[in-house]
Amino acid sequence: MNLKYKKVLKYVLISLVIIITCYFVFNFVRVKTAKVNIILKKDLTVEFASNIHVSDMIKNMNGTIKNDYKIDTTKLGTKKIKFNFTNDDGITIPYSYDITIKDTTEPLIWLGNTYYVTTGSNIQLTDKILCGDNYDNKPICKIEGDYDLNQAGSYDLVFEATDKNGNINTKEFTLVVEDPHNNQSNEKNHPNIYTEFEDVMKTYKTKNTKIGIDISSFQGKVDFKKLKESGVEFVMIRVGGTRGIDTDYFIDEQFENNIINANKYGIDAGVYFYSYANSIESAKKDAKWVLKKIEDYKIDLPIAFDWENWKYYNDYHLSFFGLTSMAESFVDVIEDAGYQGMIYSSKTYLENIWLPSNKDIWLAHYTDKTNYQGSYRMWQMCENGRVSGISNAVDIDILYLDND
Repeated sequence: MNLKYKKVLKYVLISLVIIITCYFVFNFVRVKTAKVNIILKKDLTVEFASNIHVSDMIKNMNGTIKNDYKIDTTKLGTKKIKFNFTNDDGITIPYSYDITIKDTTEPLIWLGNTYYVTTGSNIQLTDKILCGDNYDNKPICKIEGDYDLNQAGSYDLVFEATDKNGNINTKEFTLVVEDPHNNQSNEKNHPNIYTEFEDVMKTYKTKNTKIGIDISSFQGKVDFKKLKESGVEFVMIRVGGTRGIDTDYFIDEQFENNIINANKYGIDAGVYFYSYANSIESAKKDAKWVLKKIEDYKIDLPIAFDWENWKYYNDYHLSFFGLTSMAESFVDVIEDAGYQGMIYSSKTYLENIWLPSNKDIWLAHYTDKTNYQGSYRMWQMCENGRVSGISNAVDIDILYLDND
């Protein structure tokens, strides 16, 4: 390279450095002098595990947030929220503010005005009455007042629950201790009342729905040819479960027959697993067991996590956040394997115990028209369904194809 070209190259490089430097200086000054008018809300305290986004803490601003992301509120304390803001002049500026995440939610006491036990019951009431918290795995639960489980009578008591953040809830109730012979049901026998599958089809079938059923060994051997002829569009099949915490897995006695025949007759199939998981690790283990059992079959619909051990909830030492995270971890494993996942629960527990989740929900609510306000993909609308091909009652479900 001759001297002339070296000089030209030198001047070009110097010019590029000058241009780049000017560009960065210009943008630095532009950002530094950009008009920013962001007014934050007075109260920057948010509730633990609440569903909030960056913009939720801003009262007013002269522009827009580039990425209005959901804030992680699952750790208590002060948290810095960083984001990029584009003002009305089109200038993008980094911005941040601090929030304080607190737990101010009282523990839940699952108790009516009256609680019945029989004389001689060898139980601890604080173990049997569901007492849980959104944050605390093991709130302190106690009963104020005197009672005798060996003496029939009525006792006016107060149930008190306190979590580790000092939130307290109390519930007045009457404990009724009665002799076993006085605790007999006086209900008269009523004829079985069924919800006919064909009637559900007429009422709920649209271009955005599929009507199906969920089955297990409780339905015995199912005639899938008749199901197909009856218009059943999908089946949710129990694959199996466990019978307690850290117990062996069992496969539903009718699972193979059900899934093989669903595939044979072209009926869309999903599965559900009845879980006693007590940790994220055990829920992931459940999911991996399910994946092994379904790998040879065609699965068209979600794989659902079914956890219903409310009678023994206190024994699990799980916060509501822990329960929800556990269920979501099951679904994560399922979805990572390429399947769809879903969480099953009833309206009552979804509204009072489960925290809001971004996972699909299979809602159980036995009614003609649910008033559940949360989102759900599938609705189990009755447990007394009747359809040709099954000799006893069966749950009927509605699948929403576009998540109406």
